[in-house]
Amino acid sequence: MSEKFDVVVIGSGPGGYVCAIRCAQLGMKTAIVERYPTLGGTCLNVGCIPSKALLDSSERYHETVESHADHGINVSGVKLDFPKMMNRVQSVVDQTCGGVKFLMDKNKIQVFQGHGSFKDKNTILVKGDKETVEVKTDKVVIATGSKPSTLPGMEIDKKRIISSTEALKLKEVPKHMIVIGGGVIGLELGSAYRRLGSKVSVVEYADSIIGTMDSDMGKQLQRVLKKDGVEFYTGHQVTGVENKGKEVIVRAKNRKKDTDVELKGDYCLVAVGRRPYTDNLGLDNIGLEVDERGRIPVGDHLKTSVDNVYAIGDVVVGAMLAHKAEEEGVYVAEHMTGQKPHINYLLIPGVVYTWPEVASVGHTEEQLKADKVPYKKGSFPFKALGRARASNESDGLIKVLAHKETDEILGVHMIGPRCADLIGEAVVAMEYKASAEDIARISHAHPTYTEAFKEACLAATENRAIHV
Repeated sequence: MSEKFDVVVIGSGPGGYVCAIRCAQLGMKTAIVERYPTLGGTCLNVGCIPSKALLDSSERYHETVESHADHGINVSGVKLDFPKMMNRVQSVVDQTCGGVKFLMDKNKIQVFQGHGSFKDKNTILVKGDKETVEVKTDKVVIATGSKPSTLPGMEIDKKRIISSTEALKLKEVPKHMIVIGGGVIGLELGSAYRRLGSKVSVVEYADSIIGTMDSDMGKQLQRVLKKDGVEFYTGHQVTGVENKGKEVIVRAKNRKKDTDVELKGDYCLVAVGRRPYTDNLGLDNIGLEVDERGRIPVGDHLKTSVDNVYAIGDVVVGAMLAHKAEEEGVYVAEHMTGQKPHINYLLIPGVVYTWPEVASVGHTEEQLKADKVPYKKGSFPFKALGRARASNESDGLIKVLAHKETDEILGVHMIGPRCADLIGEAVVAMEYKASAEDIARISHAHPTYTEAFKEACLAATENRAIHV
């Protein structure tokens, strides 16, 4: 008779492995199922971690070539060793995925390698390379994540028409990368290759980039990236993508002017979003159906319509973010053991890891206007900040939105240096329902980037900013 577990988690991405660890910490006999040879899911293997490693390397190269001279550092004969750069990216991935394996062992979580699917609600079939095993369990957490989406006319061939997965494993720096999609993934990878010397053209259906964030952030980011040489074709609908061997042709139509444009490059990155990965999970065997976008419907406590089956992360409604999946993983584990956890989805921050970075939490100005919420705002430019000038990082600003009557902070949006880290202070403030004046009266070390948040809060509080 096969071993029985208290809980089996299908998928070892950030949501899955964090959920498994928390379950084990709470005394549950836990197993995790992963179809790929390494743990960590998309984020660690072909997403968050390798893209940030490549972004960091590309930024160092760009600084060496373009801006070291501003600091009195004269560098000549700089050569890009792209294969070595990509080997470093892979080594970061290997170390990080190895760390997850260590955590599984440390927490005595049994790992099953193979494709997991439901035989029934208490039995998971794990199909490996050589055999299929049955795993019995009381509870199941579906954490299978997502995969790149495509649209008709831009099918991915993994050669010249590529997804983010292939873009992180290229053997050469593209001469001209055409990016379809002005969202987070397209802009991060596009900006990385632009800094390595590629010509980059971004084609976006909407009239602005990073459309899910506050509109001022999109305008600022487009201005900076355009200054760095990125071409933008916003308001354009792609009508076809064609692989011509060593060349790819992208055709698009300007939606307002009804004019056509044809772009020729050596690679086309399709970055039009991601879709939940629920293929061949055997959901029909337990009576589960997905919605029109392929997501698994869940009710209270992230529980599906099957009483012992939960779903988290990219396979359920909400932002497809690793840290959102992690929070849901912890939530489910604690709920299973009788605790009363809580997630405030409004306060899950979003980040774009271009340079400058973009980060956001809470309501956008557009949302507040639509909901007719009385608000006031204050902003502070990084060019007025001593630390930013000292570091030659003066692009960007921080914008604070506060309730007009109570002064409670309702949203914080920032573009600039280290904003991925700076947004944490805003999240803490909003979790504790701080007012703009609360932050304005807190002492911030000088000179630091965080002073910009204080100044933006001062600006939102009766226009009291000191340094503008």
